[in-house]
Amino acid sequence: MSFSPEDVHFLIAHAEEITAAADKVELTKKSALADHKKLHGQFGDRTRAVMELIQARQTLAPKIGEEASSQWLADSDSAQQATPHAVAQIRAERIARAGASLVHDVTCSIGTEAPAITATGMDYLGTDLDYTRLLMAQHNLRVVTGKRGSGTAWVAQADALAPVTTPASSSGPRIRACSGSGPGRVIVADPARRADGRRITDPAKLIPPLPDLIDAYPGAALAIKCAPGIDYSEWHGLVSVVSVDGGVKEACLYTPDLADHRREAVVIRDGFMETVTDDGGAVDVHKPKSFIVDPDGAIVRAGLVQQWGARHGLTMLDPHIAYLSGDELPQGYSGFPFIEEVPLKKLRPALQAHGAGALEILVRGVDVNPDQLRSKLKLKGSRSMAVVIARVGDSATAFICDARVR
Repeated sequence: MSFSPEDVHFLIAHAEEITAAADKVELTKKSALADHKKLHGQFGDRTRAVMELIQARQTLAPKIGEEASSQWLADSDSAQQATPHAVAQIRAERIARAGASLVHDVTCSIGTEAPAITATGMDYLGTDLDYTRLLMAQHNLRVVTGKRGSGTAWVAQADALAPVTTPASSSGPRIRACSGSGPGRVIVADPARRADGRRITDPAKLIPPLPDLIDAYPGAALAIKCAPGIDYSEWHGLVSVVSVDGGVKEACLYTPDLADHRREAVVIRDGFMETVTDDGGAVDVHKPKSFIVDPDGAIVRAGLVQQWGARHGLTMLDPHIAYLSGDELPQGYSGFPFIEEVPLKKLRPALQAHGAGALEILVRGVDVNPDQLRSKLKLKGSRSMAVVIARVGDSATAFICDARVR
């Protein structure tokens, strides 16, 4: 459900009541009718909008924090695509290091890039065609700029493909002059990556289309957020793939004036962050050592498995499959204590001999469905184990391991 401008004004006017009401509803499929009944007496015809906001805040909470999400406005779609604050921080710090003074977010939606940007001291201009999203962004930026950072934030209605800022404009606060030795103004964009409930895999079909977005800002410093699974091999700048707590969140395309590398993986976990770049690094192919390691998805998507393995003294099980092995686990990562290697067709008796019960299954390079295989194995033991299935050379091989350790 999308909000109308009237919905947004109502949600702002009844902010305290909505916050208090959030504790009264469960917001599950089973509780939907009961939840609506509880809230209708208080919010009347706006009950659906109130329920949508409460649900969206639950989606936002792990991305921007419980305190912030309890004050922000968002609908379900904008909350789903909102950038996690930790990811936005990495982008803002990169842009600030490049010497920018203004970030123009040309698809700002509800403004989730703004807190990280203003916290660095840079100014932020968010523009969007969707007037309702801008109303929400305006409210959200009041919450942000009143509490943190020295940068100033504005919003305005504009088409991402019709530039309203220039690197040297001085016509007012929303079209701000940029100075200094860095790029001055940096364009940030987040094209919509879903349509009709489906993920878009063609860059030319993003909304707005990636080629059109690039053509609209010739010579500008750009940071464009995109889906990790799209082919960016022809991009002339940096492709930075970022994951948070094991989930790959985005690939951001940076023009060369904002980065020194062509590929990068950033792994963010609780109390831990690692950045891997395409600087050298090759690893040997070797039989399994003490542990088998499945690299973080950002490392795999960025094509930096060998560079990451070399950094941590690991070897590969096969030169074409992204499973690594080592005598120790890299700090901050999990892995599987290796027991034995068997042909895939002999996996069941081998697991039975080990007393396997609960089983984690990882697969690469072999046409195996983990859920179907688990059901077919019919294990009745009590030992929690794992199996890593990979194509090694021309053979499907199963690496039997103890349960995952960290």
